[in-house]
Amino acid sequence: MVKLFRFGATGALATLVHFLILIVLVEIGVASPLWSTVAGFAAGALINYTLNRRYTFNSRKSHWDSGPKFLAVAVGTGVLNALLVYVGTAVLGLHYLPVQCLATLIVFLASFLLNSVWTFREEIGA
Repeated sequence: MVKLFRFGATGALATLVHFLILIVLVEIGVASPLWSTVAGFAAGALINYTLNRRYTFNSRKSHWDSGPKFLAVAVGTGVLNALLVYVGTAVLGLHYLPVQCLATLIVFLASFLLNSVWTFREEIGA
């Protein structure tokens, strides 16, 4: 339960950066909600890797081990995030912010599960 709380705390900072980038890019007309969320998600992923490796999971794994795994999870959940935002905004015609909030919740849960059991899981006896 402590790891989930720490994951949430570090995720809150990454989510703040994600939403700031999303909102700024959409509101000034630079990019669509889809591309804005991709940019925000990428920035948040960098923050998440750094903080989760050290703070949430206190991982001793090398970057060569955990980095590619985290990248795979981030790409997979990033695609899920983009798909949810696309369907919500372009297909269903909903406002991008509520859609992004729901997508963030779904991606948060998927990311925590995958990073807990695969990316940062320490080997038994290690």
